[in-house]
Amino acid sequence: MTATAPDSASLQRHIVVLVYPDVMAIDVCGPMEVFAMANFYANCSLYRLSIAAVTSDPVKTSIGFCIVPNYALADLEGPIDTLLVAGGHGHVAAFRDRALTDWLREAAPRARRHGSICTGAFPLAASGLLDGKRATTHWNFASSLAREFPSTRLEVDSIFVRDGETYTSAGMSAGIDLALAMIEEDHGRTLALRVARSLVVFLKRPGGQSQFSTHLQAQFSSVPAIRKAQEWVLSHFSEDISVNKLAARVGMSERSFRRVFVNELRETPREYVERIRLEEAKRQLEDTDLAAQAVAKRCGFGTVYSLRRAFVRHLGVTPQWYRARFQNKSDAG
Repeated sequence: MTATAPDSASLQRHIVVLVYPDVMAIDVCGPMEVFAMANFYANCSLYRLSIAAVTSDPVKTSIGFCIVPNYALADLEGPIDTLLVAGGHGHVAAFRDRALTDWLREAAPRARRHGSICTGAFPLAASGLLDGKRATTHWNFASSLAREFPSTRLEVDSIFVRDGETYTSAGMSAGIDLALAMIEEDHGRTLALRVARSLVVFLKRPGGQSQFSTHLQAQFSSVPAIRKAQEWVLSHFSEDISVNKLAARVGMSERSFRRVFVNELRETPREYVERIRLEEAKRQLEDTDLAAQAVAKRCGFGTVYSLRRAFVRHLGVTPQWYRARFQNKSDAG
């Protein structure tokens, strides 16, 4: 099934992204490009795209160039389908800007849906729009959001969260995930998948999936030997890896290596290796049709039994269940 064009211009969905000084350009341009690509592949204007700010003056982004808003907030007329608040280094000043938050408080409930990208959750929360609602933001700012707005039910371990008509996303790239999810919600999987392929991104990292993938969560050690070991594991996880082999590779005794590794990363080398392997196994189950035995071998587990044991221990589900729930069937192969 392919996406169908709106019957008239009145059915075009108006997407408005709210910006402020020191906004992050990717938080604005990333999601907007996703919606623009949907227009391109649908060969019609499914979405009308606008940028708004408190005034119509150019808004400086965190990387130096300026964005010229289509509208000042006071001049924004007509129905808004989707209202999103971008994130950026200026989020603190933004959530303390009464003109911005007062407008949000009034305008957002009139939109079909509203939400935030990354630290855009702060102005959204300051407007009272996250009171009592489940929400997320970038993990590095989660404690600040919880402290400033304790009535928000924060779910920091999520890529994006939907609570009713309110949508919030985690880091910068999660804004792209959110936009793809909205396109799928509006016009179906076929169009969303085509946009994702064009942008060379996954269509769907499940909304409940952790924003802390193993590679993001690795937290490379400042100790050169431990960092070297971590980097080697990331590119050799399919091989037979023992603690002794890792220690020898970085020129340390096994006992010293294990002690320093645990002190640095709060997990043993064996636990670290298993986490890396598990993350890769999850990816292959999601994105390929490889048999479980092949996945086990490619990821260094060796046998299906070892793969299954790791899945049950860490995720509480079998590899078969995980694939049935999360496989991107149109991409597999």
